[in-house]
Order: sequence, then structure tokens, then C-alpha cells
Amino acid sequence: MESTRIDRWLWAVRLTKTRPDAAAACRAGHVKVNDIPAKPATTISVGDEVRARINQVNRIVEVTQVIQKRVGAPQAAACYIDNTPPPPPQPVLPVARRDRGAGRPTKRERRVLDAWRSSQ
Repeated sequence: MESTRIDRWLWAVRLTKTRPDAAAACRAGHVKVNDIPAKPATTISVGDEVRARINQVNRIVEVTQVIQKRVGAPQAAACYIDNTPPPPPQPVLPVARRDRGAGRPTKRERRVLDAWRSSQ
């Protein structure tokens, strides 16, 4: 059964930009393998679940293929199954618009706009 280091695998499948970034995430406690905090040298194999907080996004992936060298994006995406839940929908906020060519707002219009913005 083949295995590799978690920091090397995170970099190889393009979840992190650099291998030192992957190692730093492991040392900071942002990476777990099968719900156990992982050090950079933790070995992973096919079937392991990796939970990583990378760039303020929690990623949950299942290892389907172990690679050690960085490959192209389509090949890297085939090395894991992404079980990350979709992000919650962002609320759509109304935007105050003025008619084109209306010029600068008057003092009264500015106060109304400021009052509307502070209520949001």
C-alpha cells in the first residue's frame, strides 16, 4: 500500500500553493487526517479523510490516489473526492443608485443616503 507525507500530498494535489504553506498549516493545527491533528510528516494512504483549513476555507476531502509529485490541475482533482459542503448563500443587499447625470447629491440627499446606509 502506497503512502506519502500529508504536506507533500496537499501541495501535489494543489490544495496549497507551496509545500511550506502546507507544512505551516499542519504545524498550526489546521489539518486533520481521520479526525486526528496531523504533523507535516503524517503519512496518508488511499481512503483517508483529510480536513484542512486553507485560506479561511474548510476543505474536507477523501484521498483516492496518493501522489508525490505536483501534477496538472485535472490530474490533481482526480486524486481526491471533495466532500466540502457548499458555502452558505450570501444575502443580497440593495444598492442605492442615483440617476446617471444627476450630478452631486445635495446636502439633504446626502443626509437621506447616510441615514439609509446606517440602517442597513
